[in-house]
Amino acid sequence: MEPDKAAFVLEILPYAAVIAAFAVGGWVVTTWMRIKNGYPLESSWGKALHPKTDQEAVERVKLLTTENAELRAEVGSMKDRLANVERIVTDDSHRLTNEIESLRDKRAN
Repeated sequence: MEPDKAAFVLEILPYAAVIAAFAVGGWVVTTWMRIKNGYPLESSWGKALHPKTDQEAVERVKLLTTENAELRAEVGSMKDRLANVERIVTDDSHRLTNEIESLRDKRAN
């Protein structure tokens, strides 16, 4: 190799090493974040590698599914209550007073 080319290669080598180190570090950080957040890893061909599910993960999914169903039911109940409050607020006060009085009359009888 010619001395000029050798000197050029030796001059660029540290920069290439830094770039390679950043690339490997970025790959390690990306893989760690995927594992931490539960995303499937990918093989070298881009296909997802799904980890084996253990009993603890299955139980966690069951608990989260149950909690999700409970929260959806609670949100549905709150929507119904909000609809009633909106109806009361937007109705004529005269009609509301009449309804309340009719309910009091029914309770008194």
